[in-house]
Amino acid sequence: MHFDFPTILVALTLGTGLIWLLDLLLWRRKRQVASLAGKVKEPWLVEISRSFFPVFLVVVLLRSFVVEPFRIPSGSMMPTLLIGDFILVNKFAYGLRLPVLETKILDLGEPQRGDVAVFRFPENPRMDYIKRVVAVPGDRVDYRQKTIWVNDKPLTQTSQGLYQGVGAGERFSGYFLGSEQIDEIQHQMMVHPMAPDLVPGCNALRGGAVTVPEGQYFVMGDNRDNSNDSRCWGFVPESHLRGRAMLIWMNWDGQRSGFVDWSRIGQLIE
Repeated sequence: MHFDFPTILVALTLGTGLIWLLDLLLWRRKRQVASLAGKVKEPWLVEISRSFFPVFLVVVLLRSFVVEPFRIPSGSMMPTLLIGDFILVNKFAYGLRLPVLETKILDLGEPQRGDVAVFRFPENPRMDYIKRVVAVPGDRVDYRQKTIWVNDKPLTQTSQGLYQGVGAGERFSGYFLGSEQIDEIQHQMMVHPMAPDLVPGCNALRGGAVTVPEGQYFVMGDNRDNSNDSRCWGFVPESHLRGRAMLIWMNWDGQRSGFVDWSRIGQLIE
């Protein structure tokens, strides 16, 4: 069962706000008249709505327009983001959108190459994905020999040896670890040397390089051979963007000794 927390939160905000408003405009006056004949207690539903409406409203505004927390459930963005990382996402980096409706009301910026972006999965918009933007509208992009090519130029990579994972990421130990440069952003990535560039089912680049259409973005995971990304299903529409990942605020890995990696808390995401 899909738990649509944003919709539930907005519904609670509207519901408690409406009850509080009706009490201010109608019900409270009737109680004041009735109180002349004796004390009338405020209904429990009105009391709860008056108490919780400001809380719900603040949470909705923060999650919709400022920052929203997300949890990393898979290893597709390793080694940049580990399984069990809890991150904060900048919700105004790519413009302000109405909660639930996802309609943009203010344009404040666009994704740049190298951004780690959160978006609604094009094949199932109820799911959130996180990947790195590697090509923007108008770019010609390809992936071959474990290297991303943008506008017919390969992204610079530097070998950093073998990856040593712990906890839930231990199964990726032995992958080739490297550093990659995308414009001004330098980040880590890793590949499995024996895996094919395009696994079965990843068909978007089967015919070679593609040009990113207007209003679309090409994204990939930093764990190149364990990522369901644009190589498989194509582009991310601008309308599906949720925000830019900016900070790790907690890490919890049940398969790791000690569970929490305190050194990751507070790290900026690049």
